[in-house]
Amino acid sequence: MVMDPVVARWTAQEIEVRSRLNVDAGAPASLAGLTGMELFAAIFAGDIPPAPIGLTLDFIPIHMEPGVAVFQGRPQRKHYNPLGSVHGGWFATLLDSAVGCAVHTLLPAGKGFTTLELKVNMVRALNDRVPLVRAEGKVIHQGRQVATAEGRIVGPDGKLYAHATTTCLIFDVPANAQESSHVRQ
Repeated sequence: MVMDPVVARWTAQEIEVRSRLNVDAGAPASLAGLTGMELFAAIFAGDIPPAPIGLTLDFIPIHMEPGVAVFQGRPQRKHYNPLGSVHGGWFATLLDSAVGCAVHTLLPAGKGFTTLELKVNMVRALNDRVPLVRAEGKVIHQGRQVATAEGRIVGPDGKLYAHATTTCLIFDVPANAQESSHVRQ
């Protein structure tokens, strides 16, 4: 098992993405006029800030395409539970971001979403000896009002740490609403 080339590649991708993200960018008055993919393109271009939760929990978006969202996180001691491993809430937040954003990539302008249900299975403990993990979300189904997606957290050695499914409610966003309150990262 060789992990170093994957860690090097993932680290290089993270550095490249971070060079474009702008956490200090001002959010526009309304995001309702953007499709999901336009919103993520604006985030990756540095025109719109990424969601603050990524700063809090040390993960960032790495890649978005229609129906797919990839986030990368750094498990750290500050994310630990009292038993000395990464808290389940960190797993859940990272997976919720990946599966929710996968759904968001498919939304047309004027549509928003919220998570109705998130089911997470943590199958392996995670600690700071694992330098990076990736959460990939993929849409399973998207209808007019409901979408479902699945996601996985994997380490650079290919080990599975957790997997999840979600059900999201899709709704109309009023043209004058501040949509950024439900943008996920």
